[in-house]
Amino acid sequence: MILLKAEPFYWLSVAKPKTSAEIVNEARDALRTVRTQRPFTPTDEQRKLFGSRSSQCPQSRPASVFSLHASSFDLAESRPLSGVRLSPLGHKPMLISSAKDEDSSVFLPKPPADAAEVRKVSNAQKSLFRATSPGNLFSSEVVPPDQSKNVLICIICWKNNHMMSFSIFNYMNYYIKGPACPFSVSFGNALDKVALIIIFYFSLPSYILQIEDNIENLCLACTKLYQALNEGNMLGKRFKRRNVLLKTLYKLVDIDSDPLCLKLAKIILAMKVDGRNLLSVCKLAFKICKDKKNDLIVQNDTFQNDALLDYLLEVLRNEDLQKNNEALVYCMGAIKFMSGNAVLLNEMVNRGAVEMLLQLMKQINNIKEHDTYFSNLGHLLVQLTATVRTLADFGPARCRLSCSGAVSELCVALEQRGGDKDVCTCIVRILSKLSSYNDFCAALADCSRCYILFLALLNKHQKQQDIVIRIIFILGNLTAKNNKAREQFFKEKESVNTLTSLFQTYYELDLSTQRWYHDRKGKEKNHLKHPSEAEDVLIKLIRVLANLSIHPTIGAALAAAHPVVGLLVTVLEYKSVDDCEELVINAATTINNLSYYQVKDSAVQDKKLHIAEKLLKLLMSDNMDAVVEAVRVFGNLSQHHEIRDFIMQKNIYKFMITLLDSKKRDVCFFACGVLLNLTVDKNKRAFLMEEGGIGKLVDCLQDFGPADWQLSCLICKTLWNYSENITSTASCFGGDTDTLLALLTSLLDEEVELDCSLDRDIMDCQRVYWEREFKPVAEKLLDRIQSHHSFLPAEPITSF
Repeated sequence: MILLKAEPFYWLSVAKPKTSAEIVNEARDALRTVRTQRPFTPTDEQRKLFGSRSSQCPQSRPASVFSLHASSFDLAESRPLSGVRLSPLGHKPMLISSAKDEDSSVFLPKPPADAAEVRKVSNAQKSLFRATSPGNLFSSEVVPPDQSKNVLICIICWKNNHMMSFSIFNYMNYYIKGPACPFSVSFGNALDKVALIIIFYFSLPSYILQIEDNIENLCLACTKLYQALNEGNMLGKRFKRRNVLLKTLYKLVDIDSDPLCLKLAKIILAMKVDGRNLLSVCKLAFKICKDKKNDLIVQNDTFQNDALLDYLLEVLRNEDLQKNNEALVYCMGAIKFMSGNAVLLNEMVNRGAVEMLLQLMKQINNIKEHDTYFSNLGHLLVQLTATVRTLADFGPARCRLSCSGAVSELCVALEQRGGDKDVCTCIVRILSKLSSYNDFCAALADCSRCYILFLALLNKHQKQQDIVIRIIFILGNLTAKNNKAREQFFKEKESVNTLTSLFQTYYELDLSTQRWYHDRKGKEKNHLKHPSEAEDVLIKLIRVLANLSIHPTIGAALAAAHPVVGLLVTVLEYKSVDDCEELVINAATTINNLSYYQVKDSAVQDKKLHIAEKLLKLLMSDNMDAVVEAVRVFGNLSQHHEIRDFIMQKNIYKFMITLLDSKKRDVCFFACGVLLNLTVDKNKRAFLMEEGGIGKLVDCLQDFGPADWQLSCLICKTLWNYSENITSTASCFGGDTDTLLALLTSLLDEEVELDCSLDRDIMDCQRVYWEREFKPVAEKLLDRIQSHHSFLPAEPITSF
């Protein structure tokens, strides 16, 4: 083979001198891995628990849209849910009015004595409900004259932190709620005062709460209530008046205000509700975060102490996974929406969300398939992995994922949930992102069970393009740099057959799509977006084959695999560069890799003429990348005399000579490689002089010289073969003789200057290549030219 390597030698960075064997082995660098872009995931504009492409029917999963009212909560959350009635108490409760026993005091207001008093109270209540602003809420026009003073005293006393017994709440209770609502008649600290005043304030009918600025006042009241509860160590379930307070808070959910609901959700979560109430408050948080308009208020809340995010994370850390799985779904859904905000994402990482999520995933993974909760926990896993997918794009989060063993848990989840398309899609999206980074790619490559797992999923979801393309992309990343990964994947049973089957499936799909558009040509102006879904799968699938072919044993096996080579050639047959550039170029690259292996029953050799014919349209294209790939393949195929004859018959050699004018190192390198192989045949050497090839080769030597000793070596070898039967320098090299002599003399100088733009290690390698490769052939060529005539025949330099 003529092509020693895929890239110019100066790109390598090996500091120590290489042995002759190592230099010869560099010929394998002609085999190239292929890069491609990560599969594109469109942003779902609608915030839902499950994306618009979810495979599950709506009836089998929690809803993203629901009604949430005060009635959604259950005040009697501590009562038995079975319907069993409790036995009646054996004694009658005693009413206590002393301020000393504040935790248990309950007041039942006394009803009016006669009908006149009832009418009086009723009229007072109507008058109270006519309030229109905070300024006149407690004025004499709103509150009955005999009570307005007492109400005002309540507020003033609260604000001034006075200690007293509030018998006036008797009247408030009656007017506002009637005799069924118990309130404490007394309190001894600021906590009780705040709680009672807020309870009274919150108990007003909702249409009164619609007055101007009242929502803001309510939010402020909620903030003060939370502060008072926190200062009094009354959060959680320790507060004896907890049920009364929660009942009032639940009512305010009916007010259509997300800022207020945010405050309410935090207090309710801080009160450690469970059961139906935990589900409802998690739905409330989900509803708030679901609306993108609320991102700012959620973001601002996050910078406060005890933010909603903190409580949601606490729910995920502490609540029972099986008992409260539906509540956790909505809790996790809210966090998923938060993760879409860059500021909130950073705060999540700072609050330990990454470690917590992986711990939660581990708990879910411990639930086996036969367990009753296994299926329902799949809903939670979808939300969790969707959040991790967002975290995977964030540098600080990615570092923590790496340290926390994310790859292992993701593989376990993928293995257990292989039948759940939504879970599979989320996890392969995560791995698709993470495998683009070297540390994660290495960790995944070391996970030996991942290869058989990926193959099983490819076979199971063969027609699910969004899953298939990401698994193929992951495999492409694994096999790009890791020889062990290539071996492990290749040795798995049916690995190549699975790739071939996928290739055939998506080739046929792409072909039918292409025909459909071709049939409609002229009828509509819509153009097919490139690459199509089928083309994108083929692009990434071919990349896996190209990467696998780097391994000597695997590459030789693939070169002899007729189905594989046949499908690659088919791509060149039915697809043009204009149709899909990346697909066609990747196919040509893979054919080039396989053409390197000179093995028995090589499918590439069997089809070499057919391949050469299909490469012609790449050579004639306006796409320089496609031209280079075609030239590379000709560089390998031109080792065979049939291809050399084909190149001469089709005048391809003229094109190769023209490419020497490109002034691009890689283009000149590959073109010179083809010319070198052509000069092996004595009857073909004259074309160099006829087409001005000698002058162009000398120009290349002058242009690149010390910058690329490998290219310089190829040029000298080509001129050596060409001048085998030299009789005089004038007839052989013409007017370029003097320039060539001067160049060779200069380049063979021991003090020749290397490209100073290169770093020291690369310069050292250049020096090694100059000494072991360029110098021997250049000295022979110089000696031949200086002797003017050579009567002794010399053996031509053949390909490597």
